[in-house]
Amino acid sequence: MAQLPRQPKRVAAIITEYRRWSHADVILGKILEGYHHDRKTFPNLQIASMYVDQFPKGEWSRALAKKHGFAIHNTIAGAVTLGRKEVAVDGVLCIGEHGRYPTNARGQLMYPRRRFFEAVTDVFAKHRRSVPVFNDKHLSHTWADARWMYDRARAQMFPFLAGSSLPVTWRRPSLRLPRNCDLTEAVAVGYGPFEGYGFHALEGIQCMAERRRGGETGVRAVQCLQGEEMWRAMDRNVFSRELLEAAMAHVPAHARGDFRKLTVKDREAGVFLIEYRDGFKAAVAMLNGWAQDPDGSGSSFTFAGRIRGEARPASCQFYLQQPDPFAHFEYLLKAIDAMIQSAHAPYPIERTLLTTGILEAIMISKTEKNRRVLTPHLEIRYHPSEWGFAIDPVPPAIKR
Repeated sequence: MAQLPRQPKRVAAIITEYRRWSHADVILGKILEGYHHDRKTFPNLQIASMYVDQFPKGEWSRALAKKHGFAIHNTIAGAVTLGRKEVAVDGVLCIGEHGRYPTNARGQLMYPRRRFFEAVTDVFAKHRRSVPVFNDKHLSHTWADARWMYDRARAQMFPFLAGSSLPVTWRRPSLRLPRNCDLTEAVAVGYGPFEGYGFHALEGIQCMAERRRGGETGVRAVQCLQGEEMWRAMDRNVFSRELLEAAMAHVPAHARGDFRKLTVKDREAGVFLIEYRDGFKAAVAMLNGWAQDPDGSGSSFTFAGRIRGEARPASCQFYLQQPDPFAHFEYLLKAIDAMIQSAHAPYPIERTLLTTGILEAIMISKTEKNRRVLTPHLEIRYHPSEWGFAIDPVPPAIKR
């Protein structure tokens, strides 16, 4: 007997803005128009409502609401309740990325992620019902807000998912570290903007680091190095040149010339040193001035790690398709869909809690003369899940 199709789960989208190629577009557009914007394959989700914080020139949300039959509410509470006296959706997607928001003294964009989350969870508390929540990218620009969000999700006992698309995108070559492998050191390569893309590089290295023997134990200290000190540290073997070069070998496009000379001139270049509590060490090299992606051939986010007993580093590129259909977001949306269908987050929120805390400490170090920042608050322990990453063929580019 044929199974009847499942009724799509209804979701509220809480967003900063909706314009072409905004994070709202590359995530929510796949619910509205299909994973590849071809109206052929869809997640089992339906946008029931939306709250939009800003309406810039050329924004799309109003036209899409008319086309697809969902309401744009003036308040977050209205979007979650659909104007009723109950939580009337099956899940909430908070996308606090893009838009015009202030920058603090550390150079961090103060997106309203805690404000969005707090308003959503206030509705949960008022009506005594919680549903799964996704938060795009890092939890907040401050550790205090991030920890508050994490603790509130645990107190209200709803599934909570967050983070970057890097852990779920294609890896070239397809690299899956064995769980409990004897990984001793790792280096990732990324490129700026410093905070916004530094987060992606941290998520990329963390989804590998968490698979080391014993799982994640947390971070003891971090430091941001810039200018000549980046490469003096490498010369002193503070981080591995071999691993850096193995990661750099996967960068698809870069400037000609000596990477050391090119990067010391760029204010958005730097190296993040990460000291883990169990003795594991990692570094993220933000190679602005050298790493680039001028032709849309793929991202410059790459990884290399040393596994004890193996002659060569394990390494790969995290491939991000640019531009449309930005298919790597398909795999992030599949994780969101799985959470909302099952009421279980497919991978630990603790990963993004930890990367959020690392990033804030890096920005403190950068601002405060590159000092080493102790992070006793980042004693965050967890074990990785076996949720997969993209292995299907990359879909062809399209024009919208």
